[in-house]
Amino acid sequence: MSAPQDLPEPGRPVPGQVADAMRDNWVDRIAPGFMRPYLRLSRADRPIGTWLLLIPCWWGVALAAAEDGWRAGDIWIWLGCALGAVLMRGAGCTWNDITDRDFDASVARTRSRPIPSGQVSVRQAVTWMFAQMALAGLVLLTFNGFAVLLGVSSLGLVAIYPFAKRFTWWPQLFLGLAFNWGAVLAYAAHSGRVGWAAVLLYASGIAWTLFYDTIYAHQDKDDDVLIGVKSTARLFGAATGRWLGRFLVATVGLMMLAVLVALLPVAGPLKLAVALAAPWAMGWHLLWQMNRIDIDDPDICLRLFRANRDTGLLAALFLAAAAFL
Repeated sequence: MSAPQDLPEPGRPVPGQVADAMRDNWVDRIAPGFMRPYLRLSRADRPIGTWLLLIPCWWGVALAAAEDGWRAGDIWIWLGCALGAVLMRGAGCTWNDITDRDFDASVARTRSRPIPSGQVSVRQAVTWMFAQMALAGLVLLTFNGFAVLLGVSSLGLVAIYPFAKRFTWWPQLFLGLAFNWGAVLAYAAHSGRVGWAAVLLYASGIAWTLFYDTIYAHQDKDDDVLIGVKSTARLFGAATGRWLGRFLVATVGLMMLAVLVALLPVAGPLKLAVALAAPWAMGWHLLWQMNRIDIDDPDICLRLFRANRDTGLLAALFLAAAAFL
């Protein structure tokens, strides 16, 4: 007996499936048919971006809690950031695909996305984007007033990012500014303020984004040359390895400084050691990626890019553990 139409057999192509989506992902397997184009537009079939947006939020609340202890409200900050990351990543990706629809139609990896492939119209995409933003706004309003202001202020970065590759060789920097804002927001949601520790943690996340998104950009460098899109992958070229090393050092060094600024005045040796294990564990994972990268192999670049979920979660784990000591 053949499988139902909305539950394709594992491994078989699914109509409308995006080229770089995980095979047999939940969107293509079990989501209602009418929702699939919108969920693909939000990259729900490619969850790595949601993780990379969420993880700095978890760093922020964990570091703030390590400073002055966990509070009951931190459970909601932890969960609210997860929900907000899903919604705002979806809204941001929708905006990105609206602005990049002509570019996406010219690139092999992206021409299967919902807008260039005709699954969703621009008007439908705009409506979907605002619906996600509205829900994310409701989540944000459950945080304190300062955190709400920080959340609203991030919208400018989100709006600018898709255009960065048109005017700068450093669009990955703009992505880092937008994607790591949650570290500051979540820190403020816990403590009601933003100190130097939060700023340094934010800077560490930006360096990390430069690392992983440079790897990601190497997948499209040939098409980017043809359509005139800039990236750090094109800028660095054969020198990418040296630049990744610099970003690794900056990521680890800035996170170490964030931990020291936050905890030296208040923490004992054990808590400080556990917290400092966060940047060191992260650094070793980044070094592992550097030892395996081949910038001319798109499949390896995509696998290493996706591996950064584990990179960031290692740091979150040690920071959270330190907060319990």
